[in-house]
Amino acid sequence: MSYSSSMGLEFAATKNRSKIQTATSGMCSMCVEGCSTPCDIGLAAVLGAQTVYPLTTGANTIASEKDYPLDYSHFNINGRVFGAVGADPSYESANIHNVNLEQSYGTLNPVRLAIPVVLPALIKLNWKDYFGGAAMAGVTCMIGEDARSRDKNLKIEHGKVVDFPFLSEVFESFRKYERGYGQIVLQCNVEDNMLGVPEIAIEKYGADAIEFKFGQSAKGTQPVKRLADLKAALKAQEMGSLVYPDPSDPAVQKAYEERVCPNFYSYGRLPLWDEAFFADRIPKLRAMGLKNVYFKMAGYDSCDLERVLRIAVSNQVDMVTFDGASGGSGYSPSRMMNEWCLPTVQMESILVRIAEKLKKEGLKLPAITVTGGFASEDSAFKALALGDGNVCAVGMCRAGMAAAMNGKAVGDRIAAGDVPEHLKKYGSTIEEIYADLPDLRSIYGTEADTFSPGAIGVFSFLNKIACGIRHFGALNRKFDRRYFDKSDLIPLTLAAEKLL
Repeated sequence: MSYSSSMGLEFAATKNRSKIQTATSGMCSMCVEGCSTPCDIGLAAVLGAQTVYPLTTGANTIASEKDYPLDYSHFNINGRVFGAVGADPSYESANIHNVNLEQSYGTLNPVRLAIPVVLPALIKLNWKDYFGGAAMAGVTCMIGEDARSRDKNLKIEHGKVVDFPFLSEVFESFRKYERGYGQIVLQCNVEDNMLGVPEIAIEKYGADAIEFKFGQSAKGTQPVKRLADLKAALKAQEMGSLVYPDPSDPAVQKAYEERVCPNFYSYGRLPLWDEAFFADRIPKLRAMGLKNVYFKMAGYDSCDLERVLRIAVSNQVDMVTFDGASGGSGYSPSRMMNEWCLPTVQMESILVRIAEKLKKEGLKLPAITVTGGFASEDSAFKALALGDGNVCAVGMCRAGMAAAMNGKAVGDRIAAGDVPEHLKKYGSTIEEIYADLPDLRSIYGTEADTFSPGAIGVFSFLNKIACGIRHFGALNRKFDRRYFDKSDLIPLTLAAEKLL
């Protein structure tokens, strides 16, 4: 059998003609002359190199379609009936409402988390409610890389960003709901860093935290984007992108005029950051007022995972988020998203071994979070348990955005008097239908009645995740997330057993 997908992928809008495919290639068992069905090969035959990436990105989130042979479903959750760890063994104390999920992380500037969840980097779709809901739920969230490309009023002078007004709006989407938990973090890729985005974010817009991005499970090498023409190529180059061929080269411009110039492509530079870079860069940003430093790392080679953690330790980095297959949220390469990167469950197992090794050396580790396909309370609990005290939170990017989009869509329909059929039994107004609104009022008062339904949707989704984690904690008679460990998992397969 093959774990890989066929030549027909949902997010590529391609399909196989035949019901039977060859396992090794993914092609139809019989490829016929004259077929115009848009399989991956047929699409590539017309659109070429750009089909390495989805052509359906935009108002969507995208994830892997590969059926991995090992994931968190290969574990069941254990349960116990005696005692109470972290609470008095009494009926009044030993209940789900007393399972403590709060924690703090950070080296020089502690950050509190209300629940063991973060919302990883994103800056598309309903981002405003995504960040607003994070603040309401009391969790940390990250602004996706290259946010500058979304600012029509961005100004660049002499190769540096001098005005970035969009950033003020993004920060405000979180800050207006901030309640002493979580933090909004600006992610930076190589181009962001080269253009001085961290500096202007700190000095002009009051950024407290920066996340340096090494990679993610869906974009290990960064995307290559086909540009329409010379004008677009020059604009991309002005914005800091590496463009091939060089549109400012007179010979290339002449070839373009003569219609013999190849396609222009912009490319996100590969991070070449190392120990020396961060030893210089981080102190300078802290001197400017930066409070917290984050890393975003994908499921690369295990030696690289360890090296990044060691760099984080040396520079007192606050949190490192490790992103495993099969996640994905934005402009993600199709086959790369399916076929590269350590799957999250295997990546986490390796991280635990590395973390234990470093702790034996007497090193103080940053907060470690894992992300990549989490959308439910059971998978979140399993990840926390598998982390064996080394993983503080799980990331829920696509699920968080789905809640933001659905919460807003339902709210819009209610406002228009078109209550969805499946919700009519609950009422006809926001107050009647959004069941966790009372929990928000207990935090913010009646002002919560004015909050965006999309942000309420994110809060409500994360409230459900937290409630579920508390159930599983109480099931194991553990009333503080610090006590979750591998003994709370039951392996269902031999492969899963080897990870414990």
